[in-house]
Amino acid sequence: MPELPEVEITRLGLEPLINYRVSKVVIRNSSLRWPVNKSLQKILIGMKLINLKRRGKYILAEFPNGTLIIHLGMSGHLCIAPKDREIKKHDHVDIVFDNVGHKIVRYNDPRRFGCILWTEDNPLDHKLIKNLGPEPLTKDFDGEYLFQKLRKRSVSIKNAIMNSCIVVGVGNIYASEALFYAKIRPQRQAYKVSKYEVTNLATSIKDTIENAILKGGSSINNFFDVNGNNGYFQNEHQVYGRKDKPCILCKNPIQQITLGQRSSFYCKNCQK
Repeated sequence: MPELPEVEITRLGLEPLINYRVSKVVIRNSSLRWPVNKSLQKILIGMKLINLKRRGKYILAEFPNGTLIIHLGMSGHLCIAPKDREIKKHDHVDIVFDNVGHKIVRYNDPRRFGCILWTEDNPLDHKLIKNLGPEPLTKDFDGEYLFQKLRKRSVSIKNAIMNSCIVVGVGNIYASEALFYAKIRPQRQAYKVSKYEVTNLATSIKDTIENAILKGGSSINNFFDVNGNNGYFQNEHQVYGRKDKPCILCKNPIQQITLGQRSSFYCKNCQK
């Protein structure tokens, strides 16, 4: 699943389309996680894209009369394509913009777990968004906040920081990486992690996500940006996907376990 850095990179890649108008919408398959509103083929025509924001893993494409709420799901991606680009399998939705060579924003999603929803209300009040926790890169997320949220939770620390009601966007890859930098084992119960350790963890989460955005995200499971370019943060993974490979610090083999039905990676020597 694309995580926060990959979604932010996608949002940034779409920014050149701001202030251009929609000339056409094509919906080939409306059966995503929730049905795509087929009226978008009329609603968006002639409307100018006025802003692009992100909340957690949701891209918010703002138009004068409403907002498209876009989630990439497990396998979705958005690309900017020329108007004559060949239509591929799983190319479900096109939004064509005029005055930029009729560039197309194309949504492709093999597993169809993503969504493209239209709302004329405040998108931050939408049921999918209103209960989300703070953004990890804002001042609202720090060691004190995280410690207060974790101090009574008995779940594993990794599952806790992947809870979007506590903090948004810390998916499986970046949770594993941040815990390594904070030297905390992913299976430790959250309430047993000291305030000092939690403060380090909050900092590690920020640093890991910022670095991933800078490096273009992690291009695993076929992630690429809107122009088809791969990220290269996967080349800097310290533990994720490195089962049995030597730890970069102590050379002991990286361990793999399952937590919450997700693969977790850690160094049993460096992480306590």
